[in-house]
Amino acid sequence: MISTGSIRTVVGIIGNVISFGLFLSPLPTFVNIFKKKAVEQFSPVPYLATLLNCMMWVMYGLPFVHSNSVLVLTINGIGFFIEALYLLTFFIYSPRHLRLKVVGILAAELVFVGAVMGGVLGGAHTHHKRTEIVGILCVIFGTAMYASPLSIMKMVIKTKSVEYMPFYLSLVSFLNGVCWTTYSLLRFDLYILIPNGLGALLAAVQLILYFIYYRTTPKDGLKQNLDLPEVAPTSTPVPLNVVTVEN
Repeated sequence: MISTGSIRTVVGIIGNVISFGLFLSPLPTFVNIFKKKAVEQFSPVPYLATLLNCMMWVMYGLPFVHSNSVLVLTINGIGFFIEALYLLTFFIYSPRHLRLKVVGILAAELVFVGAVMGGVLGGAHTHHKRTEIVGILCVIFGTAMYASPLSIMKMVIKTKSVEYMPFYLSLVSFLNGVCWTTYSLLRFDLYILIPNGLGALLAAVQLILYFIYYRTTPKDGLKQNLDLPEVAPTSTPVPLNVVTVEN
């Protein structure tokens, strides 16, 4: 008979694969930036936010914070590397004022993560307490990122068009949320459950809106939308919804 632990491991591996795909979803944007040698109207904020989220979850998975968390280290470590490459590309092709913005926000993030790390190591002396502190911070940041598509959903309802809400990205985000929600329930982990449960719910609403407003979307706009698997460039991340995993 297959154990719950084995099922959870399989679900976690599937979640890693889906999460990796979500991290790669902005790749077409950066290919265009590289080709045009300019960032145009794209914002670096979503990628900075995702980078911070990855750093927090890597911290969560460290052995002295939360033991036996290989998956959190692998997928969020990979995510950190990918987001760093995105930001490097953005930095190279940005005007000076945007470069300063990227450097300023990145410096603030590093100081924050360093402060949290120092506080956890110096003030919390048990795995339970460290997990609780870092886990709560991860839930806060993860929930904030999962809420980012709300502006896009509002635009869809207002314009009756899904031009800026890609179907496949919403679908994969839904599958990712469901996968990690299931993972968190197999061995109850509230810190994984809250952001991913919310992410699955919001992605489901996006899919419902897509089917409601598909027919009222201009065909040219819909075709362009399907060709570019990303959210509106100036508003949300890698819709990404955020990737939060733990083993």
